[in-house]
Amino acid sequence: MPVDTGSTAWILASAMAVSLMVPGLALFYGGMTATKSTLNMMMMVFGAVALTGVLWVLYGYSAVFGNSYGGAGVLGDVTEYPGLGQLLAEQPDATLPPALVAAFQALFAAITVALVAGAVADRMKFGAWLVFSGLWVTLVYLPVAHWVFAFDSADGSVTGGWIANRLAAVDFAGGTAVHVNAGIAALAVVLVLGKRLSWPRPARPHNLPSTVLGAGILWFGWFGFNGGSALAAGNAASVVFLNTFAATCAALLAWLVVEKLRDGHATTLGAASGTIAGLVAITPSCGAVSPVGAMVVGLVAGAVCPLAVGLKHRFGYDDALDVVGVHLVGGVLGTLLIGFLATAEAPNGRDGLFYGGGFELLGVQAVAAAAVLAYSFVVTLVIALVLHKTIGLRLPAEAEQQGIDLTVHAETAYDLAPATAIGGGALPHPVATARIPGTVTDAAR
Repeated sequence: MPVDTGSTAWILASAMAVSLMVPGLALFYGGMTATKSTLNMMMMVFGAVALTGVLWVLYGYSAVFGNSYGGAGVLGDVTEYPGLGQLLAEQPDATLPPALVAAFQALFAAITVALVAGAVADRMKFGAWLVFSGLWVTLVYLPVAHWVFAFDSADGSVTGGWIANRLAAVDFAGGTAVHVNAGIAALAVVLVLGKRLSWPRPARPHNLPSTVLGAGILWFGWFGFNGGSALAAGNAASVVFLNTFAATCAALLAWLVVEKLRDGHATTLGAASGTIAGLVAITPSCGAVSPVGAMVVGLVAGAVCPLAVGLKHRFGYDDALDVVGVHLVGGVLGTLLIGFLATAEAPNGRDGLFYGGGFELLGVQAVAAAAVLAYSFVVTLVIALVLHKTIGLRLPAEAEQQGIDLTVHAETAYDLAPATAIGGGALPHPVATARIPGTVTDAAR
């Protein structure tokens, strides 16, 4: 079967859309942090993406899509595609170029670890973050992605992951491998890292327009994230596109209603957060439900996630940018709601409880979510504890107080005392400016 040029073009476009999620996430997270740590937040996102890309080429793709060791469905053979040189030659029996699939899936891996960064904002060493990212991708993401994304070959020569094949759970675009995985990992690492010095009254988000812009870019990229997971330009991708849009709209409105009823006002931060909650929840279910079902998924996520965000104050874990409340809770909701709302008329072709399918699919979805939760939490906790006892995870208190941007990166996001020029020439005398606490002194400049 020759390469399907139409589908190839669609996945190329989808991959480019997903790549825009990297700056989108950086803007979304960066705007939610304090002024003195926004650049660090963006550096954590871009740094994790870059490191993951290197590991993916070296052994990551093999670990996810290589033939499963011993046919157990736990991990792919890391020696099968080292360096990805085997993907250069055109394969006449492939409908999509393997190199394109590898690049598309590399972005999934990169975005997943970058999501965790939001939980540890304002207080984690940058070097320790990169070490953590490399270990987490290797020991947590790659095995879980193999479980969820690697399917058995039609001729039986390649064995894929146990969740996708033995359990046969439905996860169209990574609700378990991406969002549940990142969300529970975020909880594990913040338990080791500890609370910010400013807890429980940290600095308010410093740039909400940046956050809203980031959410909009993420929404755009998510169409590629979910729609591209159909791996073809056709009806399935179209249904997924529609469901992704419907769920996100419903979630945004639901979050605002909860805010209005609870706090007396709807906020732009709530609108941005509701957008992400809907996108998270529809990720696993976008190919399993009807458009009305997608709106139900969005409504549930948009109503539950803002309530879940508040749990960090009750239980005392400092999830800085609400990764647990949005990605963990939203991912679990989206995964479990498949068991109720799935319809055989949708691309996944399975019926849930409300469509006469009984409890079987709900049980399958619960097992998949529970397995990812348990594995990711335990292994992430071990990684964080080892790093905490060896290289250390936490910034010194003085550096945290002064701001990570200045102490770690020697930069500030906003130069409030710029060298001013008029008419092409420098001013003859320095301009008097107000001292801003935490900014670099003239001598240090």
